[in-house]
Amino acid sequence: MSFPVEHIRESRISEIDFKNLGFGKYFSDHMLEADWENGEWKNTRIRPYQQLNFLPAFSVLHYAQTIFEGLKAHKADNGDINIFRPEENFKRFNSSAARMGMPQIPQEIFIDGLKQLIELDRNWVPTGYDESLYIRPFMFATEETLGVKASSKYKFVIIIGPVGSYFAAPAKIYVEEKYTRAAPGGTGMVKTGGNYAASLASGAEAKAKGYDQVLWMDALEHKYVQEVGAMNIFFIINNVILTPDLNDGTILPGITRKTLIQLFKDAGYQVEERKISIDELVEAYKAGTLQEVFGAGTAATISHVKELCYKDFVMHFDVDSMRISADMKEHLLDYKEGKLDDIYDWRVKI
Repeated sequence: MSFPVEHIRESRISEIDFKNLGFGKYFSDHMLEADWENGEWKNTRIRPYQQLNFLPAFSVLHYAQTIFEGLKAHKADNGDINIFRPEENFKRFNSSAARMGMPQIPQEIFIDGLKQLIELDRNWVPTGYDESLYIRPFMFATEETLGVKASSKYKFVIIIGPVGSYFAAPAKIYVEEKYTRAAPGGTGMVKTGGNYAASLASGAEAKAKGYDQVLWMDALEHKYVQEVGAMNIFFIINNVILTPDLNDGTILPGITRKTLIQLFKDAGYQVEERKISIDELVEAYKAGTLQEVFGAGTAATISHVKELCYKDFVMHFDVDSMRISADMKEHLLDYKEGKLDDIYDWRVKI
């Protein structure tokens, strides 16, 4: 399916410093919009990237009914543009919508719409190492009401833009013990803005202590590790790949997480998804068996952890020796960029 397009009068691409992309700083010429009214999606169109009209009584501003996704497109050496696993993002987006009392988005709007948008702005896809076109679909409530209820109107938008690495350097992580990110039965598995807003104070306190991110613990005992603010977390102990399980619904089901679990298994590694206590990690570190710590996410891809602080105990790691995760990052990037056979049909060609 294709949608009506209003073309920009003059491209802004010449204003972009492709040698210094950073992350989330630049946005392409066009965006996709659709509106939910009277029980159906309508007015789906692509138009120039521009301001959205907001009214003070939009319920999203008061009750935070909003969700989003993040995925990437990469340019292959032959010029092909591939989106990585968009069907997984589509399914997770609708799962988030269900939990937040929001309407489902049809596949033709989410998948076909973003493909048309990327094709229109294909010149914005960068080609440098670990660079990509970042894709941000999101939905928010637009009913004018102060009543506490699910909105009757919503807007769906996709914006895209070129990005580099999310973390320019290995991360220093502080183990959070005071605040809680999510509890069983809550919205920890949902990509909703409120989850991230609730993490900002903790992140600011960690930065004041010299750390980049926090590692969240479980809400009940503050004993079991959950995830980092911007990514899922992995540990390698005695060549076994460990990552917290998703059983209690408090951890975001990361698509990069899911991908890495499969790729590590393909490479012959034992992978365990289970509860991981902070005490187990401290003991492994003291015994010299905690080999690698790294985060994984769409934005971060794989980001190494060089320092992990729990209470007054600081664990230091030699990032240069983390060959298992470093090699896997190269393998994953090669897969995304079309340098490897797509045995799982994870790439969707534009």
